[in-house]
Amino acid sequence: MLSLVVLISGGGSNLRALLAEAEHADFPARVLAVGSDRDADGLVHAEEFRIPSFTVPLSSFPTREDWGKELLSQIQQWRPDVVVLSGFMRLLPGEVVRALSPGLLNTHPALLPEFPGAHAVADAIAAGVSETGASVILVDEGVDTGPVIAQERVPVLPGDSEETLHDRVKTVERRLLSDVIRGIAAGRIRLEEYPT
Repeated sequence: MLSLVVLISGGGSNLRALLAEAEHADFPARVLAVGSDRDADGLVHAEEFRIPSFTVPLSSFPTREDWGKELLSQIQQWRPDVVVLSGFMRLLPGEVVRALSPGLLNTHPALLPEFPGAHAVADAIAAGVSETGASVILVDEGVDTGPVIAQERVPVLPGDSEETLHDRVKTVERRLLSDVIRGIAAGRIRLEEYPT
């Protein structure tokens, strides 16, 4: 059974889907804890599913590196096999990335390397593209620059708003993340074989 810690910053809709899936007996992973960098709305999902949570606000530390050390300490207490960034909107310090690699995944609402960063869906609409996508990547020290493990195209429909497009992308993100977790647990996906 694969053990996970999930980090969020916002509403946690993808987290909620993962927690619901983890309740099924055939899902080969369990979420041990949920962490956040703020008092995120999505922490209610951890409470609902009776999963422990922790919050490490960047503003409570004099430097990003000090914040990273505390965040890493909180994560490592759970000894997870994999840490999933699911809507976690902070760039992790290099020390944290190195300590958790190669078991550090990120979901991203674009077909990377297109539209990296925090506004991927809005950027896709602004660019006028006919399709975007969802990606699951290994985290490196850049912004959405790690090796792609899985991705899928999502069409941009006429009249799409950022919200309608993002909702469709999230549906694909959730499935891709589930598939990747299942692949890791089954040994079909070996994270250590990806170049970082």
